[in-house]
Amino acid sequence: MASDSSAKERVLITGGSGFIGSALSHKLVHMGYEVWVLSRDPARAMLRLNKQVHVVRCLSDLVGIAFFAVINLVGESLGAGRWNEQSKRLFRQSRVDFTHELYGFFSSQRLFPQVLISASAIGVYGDAGSALLDEGAPVGDDFAAHLCRDWESAAQQFAAHSVRVCIVRIGIVLDSNGGALKQMLPAFRFGLGGRMGSGEQYMSWIVRQDLVQLFIFLLQNDKAIGVFNGVAPEPVTNRDFTALLAAQLGRPAFLPMPAFVLRLLFGEMADALLLSSQRVLPVRAEGEGFSFEYPRLQGALNKIFEK
Repeated sequence: MASDSSAKERVLITGGSGFIGSALSHKLVHMGYEVWVLSRDPARAMLRLNKQVHVVRCLSDLVGIAFFAVINLVGESLGAGRWNEQSKRLFRQSRVDFTHELYGFFSSQRLFPQVLISASAIGVYGDAGSALLDEGAPVGDDFAAHLCRDWESAAQQFAAHSVRVCIVRIGIVLDSNGGALKQMLPAFRFGLGGRMGSGEQYMSWIVRQDLVQLFIFLLQNDKAIGVFNGVAPEPVTNRDFTALLAAQLGRPAFLPMPAFVLRLLFGEMADALLLSSQRVLPVRAEGEGFSFEYPRLQGALNKIFEK
């Protein structure tokens, strides 16, 4: 694209009214982009989004419209509760099947975007212990890893049509208004927080503001292509994360949650999301020249809680 970021460029964001998409669409509008959002609930989306955002319900509403870029963020939350076969089907339908549908739509239109930036997750690496993981690390072998692998493969279809494809493997996204912290804060504020399991599992996190900037960086960087880890350069153990968060709130953190209790409460989801360890580094993003505003957890928490 042109180097002038204020030039009007049309961008479609799928899942654009969610936790990440709403912040991204807001930023893009203020940068001068023409933003379109695909949402299952347009009325709710219009309440959350900038009034300049065009909101549509389905792909058929986009017939004949050319987009410079598509940012694919759609996907049902994996952390909402216990997994069962029905929820697993929904996870797959909302990610893999939808991305195939997105590809089919643009194929039928013969009007592909120049750029596709598609979300994935660091769950693709499975439970990797304390090993340092860059973008070339092996894919894991559990449900979440297979889901991410197939999601990425669906997005890579676009490359056959000269689309520059970037995959962002997103870590634990931190912000005061949603994401992981929203679920954790009530317990910690009452002094009921604590490590999960052994607490030795690594948590690879990123502040939402930095993640939004990474998406914009990839959008504007014509040389960026392939897989990028969407995490800050300082992964920490769950034990250290817990201690820092509790100290930030001025509360104790002495109530650990044993692994067997987490498994009783959440089943397979506990092992995949709460107890698994991914020590991930943003090697490619930093190699391309991206700079994190909040590379360290202490500084990130200071910003989030305005200290």
